[in-house]
Amino acid sequence: MQRQTINEKHISCLSWAGDNLIDWMAAGKEFFPNSQIKVKGVYYFTFPFDRAITFEDGIYAVIYQNLGTKGLLLKNGKILREINRSFYQAEVYEYPIAFAKLIDGRTILIHCPEEYCRIDFEDVETGERLTSHPDRNPSDFFHSRFEVSQDNQNLLSKGWAWHPMDLVECFNITDCIENPLLLDKPKFSPDVDAEICTASFITNNLVLIGSPKQAEPFNHNPSNKLKSGQIGIWNLTTNIISNIIQPAIPIGGHLIAIDDTFAWELLGHPKIINYKTGEMVDEIKDINSGSQISSIVHHLEKEPIIAVNRTSKQVAICNENGIDILSR
Repeated sequence: MQRQTINEKHISCLSWAGDNLIDWMAAGKEFFPNSQIKVKGVYYFTFPFDRAITFEDGIYAVIYQNLGTKGLLLKNGKILREINRSFYQAEVYEYPIAFAKLIDGRTILIHCPEEYCRIDFEDVETGERLTSHPDRNPSDFFHSRFEVSQDNQNLLSKGWAWHPMDLVECFNITDCIENPLLLDKPKFSPDVDAEICTASFITNNLVLIGSPKQAEPFNHNPSNKLKSGQIGIWNLTTNIISNIIQPAIPIGGHLIAIDDTFAWELLGHPKIINYKTGEMVDEIKDINSGSQISSIVHHLEKEPIIAVNRTSKQVAICNENGIDILSR
């Protein structure tokens, strides 16, 4: 595991823009791999935004309040428009937001502007809602922690349903553009015997999923389905889960696939595991990477900001004393 430390304090909206890290709240301060720093010069300190996502081209970004309803869509660091999500339980769980690129080249924003349970796609430039339909009737699910596959075809929602229990749903973006009603019920959800609190794309169609030990079991009877404390590989083409194992270490809410064998596990401190054997192969004990297990985070205090580069699989962890950038 390789570690680079940036001695930069008071970071609040850290995200990856290509191979660089950027804090849009701090005037778009951009951190380059060669330690160079540039500032774009736009400040947004008048509202307590505390999270950000940036599209891979670095042009579009959203800064938002993670446990609030308000966000700003930015283009080259300047406000394009304001966005919102439903107030319902917004103070409890992470804001659902992501970017994706359609086959025709348009960039879309994926969020829940109407209801906590309704996903919508909108054209970033025009604001046109691409998934409006008079017959929309979404199922009762709190969408959160969106993740888009590298080919921009599959969308994961790592959210929860009442009472509460953590679940993962999958949607095909192209199909949902053609028929928005497909967003009201997932294409797939994993057939398991316990809550799924973490998920990460291995490839465009394979997803690493995990159920922490403290997750609620759905079935106490013997079965071959994934259970509390186990991890497995979910095939989005067949909806089959394989390679189910009990890892050697506890699993939290940040289990992030690196390649076809290894993954980051960030509960407590950063670790690398072999997710095919469950073995831990590396760790750094002096970095606090938080205690998050679920998308429900209102009860957690002073959690670090974690930003994942979906291309390089680098992980940036921002604590009070600076930023640690980790590479395998």
